[in-house]
Amino acid sequence: MRTGRSDIPDFEPRKGSVLISGVGASQGLGAGIARRFCREGFPVVLAGRSADKLNATAKELKDAGANAVVAVGDSTLAADVQRFVDMAQTLAPLAVAVHNAGGNEPAPFLKVSEERFTRHWREHALGGFLLAQAAIPKLLENGGGSLFFTGASGSLRGKANFAPFAAAKAAVRNLAQSIAREYGPQNIHVGHIVIDGAIDGDRLNSRLPDLKDQRGPDGMLDVDAIADAYWAMHVQHRSAWTLELDLRPWAETF
Repeated sequence: MRTGRSDIPDFEPRKGSVLISGVGASQGLGAGIARRFCREGFPVVLAGRSADKLNATAKELKDAGANAVVAVGDSTLAADVQRFVDMAQTLAPLAVAVHNAGGNEPAPFLKVSEERFTRHWREHALGGFLLAQAAIPKLLENGGGSLFFTGASGSLRGKANFAPFAAAKAAVRNLAQSIAREYGPQNIHVGHIVIDGAIDGDRLNSRLPDLKDQRGPDGMLDVDAIADAYWAMHVQHRSAWTLELDLRPWAETF
């Protein structure tokens, strides 16, 4: 990447395969990230639990000329996550790994079961931990790359009825910070992207079909616009890396 200044060394972003753990419907953030990197010629591994959704998303990408491979599995199981990473490494040297898995089930605190609380922690915090442990050795072997974690408003503050989600997302944020301080000097760009608002995707629109009209124009985060931020972080010059980036609609209060 040319910087336009002769006194800053040229820096080319790491090229190779991209693994996205937590891909569902094509109008979702995981698929949006995949589309963005595919536009730049990166082969991608789409990892998630729903074979139907993954295959439909992969078909759309392939129809557009992309190299997309499906990996069905559970991001909370070490063996599955290692398989995801190995598949990506087989496509091309792993350059980017993204932890985007995990949902949210709001509920009054006294109604939250131990199973629900633990499930949130497994999907978000344990899943992020497992991906990092599987991906970092490959990234080191390949000379560096990017390791990104999808965060949320709950990463920064706990809202009422969001206790399991906020606890799990805060854990992911601190995990990312710790890994960044250890592996940044080894040429691995660790980033945590805070999504501070409602995503205009299939998951939320199916649950709250009137929300988009209520929020008005650009009142929800556009999936492809979010994905642009992941790409921008990957191509940053390493003299000015971003650890944490927060994204929200222009009309969102915060």
